[in-house]
Amino acid sequence: MSKLKEEKTLVLIKPDGVQRSLIGEIVRRIERTGLKLVALKFVVATKEQGYELYKKDETWLVEKGERRIVQREGAGEPIEKSAREYGTDIVNANVSFITAGPVVPMVWQGNRAVGIVKKLVGGTEPLTSDVGTIRGDLTVDSYDISNADERCVRNLIHCTDDPREAEREITI
Repeated sequence: MSKLKEEKTLVLIKPDGVQRSLIGEIVRRIERTGLKLVALKFVVATKEQGYELYKKDETWLVEKGERRIVQREGAGEPIEKSAREYGTDIVNANVSFITAGPVVPMVWQGNRAVGIVKKLVGGTEPLTSDVGTIRGDLTVDSYDISNADERCVRNLIHCTDDPREAEREITI
């Protein structure tokens, strides 16, 4: 079997997806792509697992922090931290959320699994995710609301960005 057909990706239904009873709907949508479900469990993630999942490099922290600064400026809010500190706050909020309740990690396998799942899940910002995507159809949160509440966006699902990252995340 070629490497492309063996490609695996991690999909994690977050606590908001579990709480809203969307596990079956999400699994159904992914199954319809033809990918094969090779692992699934129901767990409460530890802080260590959360920080390992959201392990980000300096560039990511600064880029996300700079975006947060632009959002705060646009909302007329004071800038009280460096871009890196805002980036770290984003990671901390994600870890707090992912460990706040049960999650459903799944491993899907098939031809270009990472890309197929990313396309199906939709963009991170639910408000601008395309209709027909999981986030576009099922999520009611937005960056504006989550920023005002000083929490991470509740977008139902985490999926891997690239095949190498998938290999790392699947082991968590």
